Amino acid sequence: MEKKPQYRVIVSDRARQMLAGHVRFLAQKSPTAARRTKNELMDAIRSLSAMPERFPFLNMEFIPLNKYHKMFVEKRYLILYQIKDRTVCVDCIVDCRQDYNWLVK
Repeated sequence: MEKKPQYRVIVSDRARQMLAGHVRFLAQKSPTAARRTKNELMDAIRSLSAMPERFPFLNMEFIPLNKYHKMFVEKRYLILYQIKDRTVCVDCIVDCRQDYNWLVK
C-alpha cells in the first residue's frame, strides 16, 4: 500500500489563545472535562495531517469562497483552517455555544 504524503499542521497564535481560553473556562467547572476537551481538540487538529480536504468549506457571506475548511469537534467547537500546498494552517477555534458573529463580519 502506498503511503500518502503528510501535511504539516500549524496552529496560529490566535487559535492557540482561543483554545487556551476555552480550556480555562471549562477548568473552572471541571478540570477533568477541560483536559478531555483539550485532548480531543488537539487530536482533531493533529488528524489534519492526513486528508485535511475531508472537511467541507465554510460558506459565509463575508468569507471568501473556498478559503476556509470547517471541522466540528464534540458538536461544540468549530475549527477553521486553510490548506496551502502541503501545509494546514489552523486559524480559529470557536465555541459554537457563544456568539461568533464577529467572525463572519
